[in-house]
Amino acid sequence: MRKVVIAGNWKMHKTQAESLAFLQGLMPQLEAVPEQREVVLCVPFTALSLLSEKLHGSRVKIGAQNVHWDESGAYTGEIASGMLTELGVRYVIVGHSERRQYFGETDETANRRLKAAQAAGLTPILCVGETKQQRDAGETDAWITGQIKAGLTGIDQSNLVIAYEPIWAIGSGDTCEPEDANRVISLIRSQLSQADVPIQYGGSVKPANIDDIMAQPEIDGVLVGGASLEPDSFARLIHYQ
Repeated sequence: MRKVVIAGNWKMHKTQAESLAFLQGLMPQLEAVPEQREVVLCVPFTALSLLSEKLHGSRVKIGAQNVHWDESGAYTGEIASGMLTELGVRYVIVGHSERRQYFGETDETANRRLKAAQAAGLTPILCVGETKQQRDAGETDAWITGQIKAGLTGIDQSNLVIAYEPIWAIGSGDTCEPEDANRVISLIRSQLSQADVPIQYGGSVKPANIDDIMAQPEIDGVLVGGASLEPDSFARLIHYQ
C-alpha cells in the first residue's frame, strides 16, 4: 500500500522564533491524524536543529530543502548529508524547480544529490515539472519522462518520494486541474520499477482544493509552499477529506 506524504516546504521563511510559534498553533491540531498519513516539514537550515528537538517522538518528521552530493568539501553555501542526519532530519527535497531555475540545478546534479541522500539514510523528495511554455507546446509528457529517466538512474526506488510540481502553478495561484495532475502522475508511475513509490502533487495547493486533489487515485500526498506557512492552513491540508 502506498504511503500518503503531506509535506510543507517553508522555502526561505520563518526565524526560529516564528517556527516555534507555528508549532504551538499546529501540534494541538494533529492528535486525530490517521496513522497512514506521514507529515513532513521541510524548513530552512537554521530551524532544523530546533524543530528536530521539539518534534522528537511526534507525528511530524523534519526535512531539509537541499543536500550536496559530497560528504564534505569546499562548497560554500551547501550542506552535507551527515550534517542533516546528525540533526535527526529524515527527508530532503531534491531538484525543486526554484533550485533548477535560480541556482543551476540539472537532472544530473539532482541525481547525484539523490544518491547521496539515500546513502545517508535520508528519504529524498525528487521534484519534476514542466514550464508553461512546455505545457502549451504539448511537451509535458516527454519532458516529465525525460526528467524521471535521468533523475532516477541508479536510484533505489524503495526509499523515494516524487513530487510532480508543474512550474507554472507554483506560487501562481493557478492549480493544475486534479484530473490532469492525476494523469501526469499516472504517467510518472508508469516509468517506475516499483509501483508503491509515493507521488505527490505540488503547485498552489490550498485548503480550498486539497480534498479534490487527494480524491484522485494516483495522488499520494502534496508538497506545499505557501499554505504550509500558517498552522490552521497546513492542518486543514493534513486533515483532508
